[in-house]
Amino acid sequence: MTRYSAVLLAAIGASLAVPAFAQFAKPEDAIKYRKNALFVMQQNFGRVAAMAAGKAPFDAKIAADSAAVAEFVAKLPWEGFGPGTDKGDTKAKPEIWTDKAKFDDYAKKMEAEMSKLSIAAKTGSLDSIKVAVNATGGTCKSCHDDFRAK
Repeated sequence: MTRYSAVLLAAIGASLAVPAFAQFAKPEDAIKYRKNALFVMQQNFGRVAAMAAGKAPFDAKIAADSAAVAEFVAKLPWEGFGPGTDKGDTKAKPEIWTDKAKFDDYAKKMEAEMSKLSIAAKTGSLDSIKVAVNATGGTCKSCHDDFRAK
């Protein structure tokens, strides 16, 4: 039984070590995946941002739910920036691949700010949400300025 367990654990470890990019049959699939993840994140963040800006009526439940979805989805798009996804139907600048460390840093900062937004939204305090929306929006803007073509 010990040998079987060792083989099973090794197989599980090997399967987890395979890059997430392997799930995409072709680069176009990865591009579509990341674009859709970013779209869903933006839609949910946008709902909360509209409330914070007074452009939509404030609803604490919708704000909390939308912020939670945005926080979850914020973790998803990054595996869609693999090899070969720099060409095609994308606004991604080549700098994503030539300055990957900076891009990854921006992604981590945005994820952290989305988490803070989700926490703020759960409080139901519009003032807290406004602060978190501004910080989160700033991280999005920084990345778009440096890594997204107009």
